[in-house]
Amino acid sequence: MKPDSDMKAPMDRLTRARKEWMGVLARSGTESLEAAYARLDPEPRFDHLRPPEVGMAMVRARAEARGERFNLGEMTMCRCSVRLADGSVGHGFVAGRDRRHAELAALFDALLQDPDSGPALRRAVIDPLSASLAEGRRERAAKTAATRVNFFTMVRGED
Repeated sequence: MKPDSDMKAPMDRLTRARKEWMGVLARSGTESLEAAYARLDPEPRFDHLRPPEVGMAMVRARAEARGERFNLGEMTMCRCSVRLADGSVGHGFVAGRDRRHAELAALFDALLQDPDSGPALRRAVIDPLSASLAEGRRERAAKTAATRVNFFTMVRGED
């Protein structure tokens, strides 16, 4: 029998991969997920374990990123859980009130867990969405950098 650490390695890899794709699904727009869903052939059959529902979640923060935790406030979120015809279960959690976004995120989560078709789906859906999100971050960073002011290099006028 293998030691526990050898058995945990594949699960840790799957957990990390799933955390990554769930983040991409949550941050991607509903339109992008709808377009990816429209390309699925055949269209997957699924049942709701938990239909899309809107609720609130407490957002916690830390003072100066290292200090004591405090409750910053609440945010609206939507969650959904689905079961595919093959028994795979997927969950979707998204910020805001978009029920369809949560449903699509849950559906793709379930589909991506399939060891046979999941890797191809990841290359076809998650990788392009991830690249698009990264490009958006780079564009926002460039716009922000263009407005940056360095007060330490400004020269004061002589009186």
